[in-house]
Formats: sequence, structure tokens, C-alpha cells
Amino acid sequence: MAPNRVTLIALTALAPVSWGTTYAVTTEFLPADRPLFTGLMRALPAGLLLLALARVLPRGAWWGKATVLGALNIGAFFPLLFLSAYRLPGGMAAAVGSIAPLCVVGLSALLLGQRPTVRTLLTGTVAAFGVSLVVLKAAGALDPLGVLAALASIASMSTGTVLTQRWGRPEGIGPLALTGWQLTAGGLLIAPLALLVEGAPPALDGPAIGGYLYLALVNTAVAYWLWFRGIGRLTATQVTFLGPLSPLTAAVVGWAALGEALTPWQLAGMAMAFGATVAGQLTPAPRRKAPERGEPERKASRHRDVMACGPSAAPPASSGTADRDARPRHPSNPR
Repeated sequence: MAPNRVTLIALTALAPVSWGTTYAVTTEFLPADRPLFTGLMRALPAGLLLLALARVLPRGAWWGKATVLGALNIGAFFPLLFLSAYRLPGGMAAAVGSIAPLCVVGLSALLLGQRPTVRTLLTGTVAAFGVSLVVLKAAGALDPLGVLAALASIASMSTGTVLTQRWGRPEGIGPLALTGWQLTAGGLLIAPLALLVEGAPPALDGPAIGGYLYLALVNTAVAYWLWFRGIGRLTATQVTFLGPLSPLTAAVVGWAALGEALTPWQLAGMAMAFGATVAGQLTPAPRRKAPERGEPERKASRHRDVMACGPSAAPPASSGTADRDARPRHPSNPR
């Protein structure tokens, strides 16, 4: 693998690693029971900041495309992810989210005509099993609405991921502007829902303000810029197999900073999931179709192989807020 490609993969991997810190930041610093407000504070300030830096707005059909991508990757993904994290036992949302690589592979076959290989399917299965060993604990009956929300969040982010690479970017537009468009659109979609469901914003103390600044700047603005930048330059398999790094990071942070123990089974699961992540990067780089004379480069980019949920995003260690005493301290890990 070329050194510059290794660097690109490493930089893209910083996004799910950052999302893996969300659970600890949320439970330690943010007000409880405000998942929609937290999603809003992550998305909208970050989106407006990137728009100010990029200083360019969508044109023509890209107003609609940016809205669709913002709804799928942010606006729908965040609330669904947080809803699943609140209604499912600790770790279950992350375990369900670990099937995102397989979901992206399926959507890539459907929307992009990419035929999945046996190795890809096997690697995805191993990754999901490894993450499950890390995050799952004994639990009672599952909440049907929570399971549906988790599955819907995976479908939303996976579809947004595939469409992001299928549509590419407008000519002359970089990943900074595209990320800003999506975060702003997603935040504007979450805003009225947060106001209707949760009411007025809560009072914030110093730690909460610091936590929200971290989520908006590092965990969202920088992380999603790196993520969407990776989507535009790597294959679907390579990017989506970086997703398991999020729950693995949450487990390590829980052990190092929150005093949570790691069992031998969890350590074995971490090794399996990390091995699957590395194996997912060994897919050969896709060949670009050379653009015809006068044809924009972005048109040729549509024929590339594609890249996910945040998340998991996972989405993500839970970006939603949670009461530490009422909720299991485990990396459910919304992005």
C-alpha cells in the first residue's frame, strides 16, 4: 500500500477514534436527558463554522443534494442513534451498529453495481462479532423501538455514505464546503425537533460548555471533514471498515479514564475487530475512469468504488446525554 494512501487511511481513522470519546464526554460533562439538544449543538455550530471557512454555498441541484445528504448523515442519523442508545441496554446500540460495513457493501452493490467479495463479507462478519464481544453485556428483553431506531440509523448513515461518493462533489468544491453544507442542513433539521420535544435549552455550566465546544469543533467539524474527505478518496470497503474503531476507542477510554474493567473476552473481541479493520484496508485501490475531453472530473469520480452509520456513528459513543446513575456505563458509542 502506497505511503500516501496509508496516511490518508490514518487521517480518516481519526474520525471514528474521535467519535469513540463521545460517550465519556457526554456522561461526564453534559446535561442529562438532552440527546436532541446535544445533536443540535454538535451539528449546527460546526456546520456554520465550516461554511464561514469555505465561504461557498451550494448551487443549482446541489441545494437538494446537500439537504438529502445532511438529512441522512446528520439530521436523521443523530436522533435515531441517540434514541436507540437510550432505549437499548448498554452496548447493544453499538453492537447493532457494527453491521454497518455489511450494510454499506449491500448498498454499494445495489446503487453502484459493486459486487461484494467473499473476503469482504467474511471480514464484515468478523468485525461485527468482535465489536459484539467488546460492548455486549448480559441484558434483559430488548426494546423493539430501540432496535428499530438502531437499524434505521444504520440505514440512514449507510445510504448517505454511498450517495456521498456516488454524487461526488461539484467542480471546484472541496470536502470542507461539502461537510459544512451537510452539518448545517442536518442541524437545521434537528433544531425544530429539539425545541418541540425537549423544550428550551438547558442552563450550561463551565464543564458543559467545554464539552459542547469539544463535540462541535473536534468531534464533529474536524472529524466529519476527515470522514467525508476519506469517502471521496477511498473505497467503500476501506472507509466503512474504519467504523469499528469507534466502539473500540470507547472501550479503551472507559478503561483508562473511567475505571471500567476489560475482560479477556472483550480483549479478544478488540483484537478481532481491529484485525478486521486492518484487513478491510487491504482492498486494492479502485481504478479511476479517465475523464473525457471537456468532461468534469467529478463525473468520472462517480464510477469509483464507494465507502457508513456515526456511525455509526455509530453514529458514535452516545452523543446523546445520559444520566450516569441511571444508565449502564458502557461504550454504546454513538458518533
